Amino acid sequence: MIRHLLLGLLLALALTGPAWAVNPDERLADPVLEARARALGKSLRCLVCQNQSIDDSNADLAHDLRVLVRAQLTAGDSDAQVLAYLQARYGDYVLLKPPVDPATWALWFGPPAVLLIGGGVLVARRRDHPAAPIPLSAEERARLDLLMTDADE
Repeated sequence: MIRHLLLGLLLALALTGPAWAVNPDERLADPVLEARARALGKSLRCLVCQNQSIDDSNADLAHDLRVLVRAQLTAGDSDAQVLAYLQARYGDYVLLKPPVDPATWALWFGPPAVLLIGGGVLVARRRDHPAAPIPLSAEERARLDLLMTDADE
């Protein structure tokens, strides 16, 4: 009984993976062009969903962009030309991996810089305030001496 439940759970998890948003009517007959379109689709951001590629998104704009990419590839454009066209039309935001240039330096180098600065602050604070042992009071010292002599006997 438990075995069947586990198998059912595994099957349910396997089927809940990302849905392929590319519709059958969008696919190109040429497998090479379709592979290029899929690769480009995975590198372009859905401007509606923002955290998905156009290849994974079901949004109408993502569908339009997939059709546009396939039309340009069918017309003979290179991958670089398709990306340049979309980047000129929608800006760097359409790229899931934007270029490293002065406009995106904060995006690329900001998180590591914050981590390094935070680590430096922690190290500096620890050096400025070393953990010094707190001396025992006279009562605590007497109690400790008593316990130590009892333990030796």
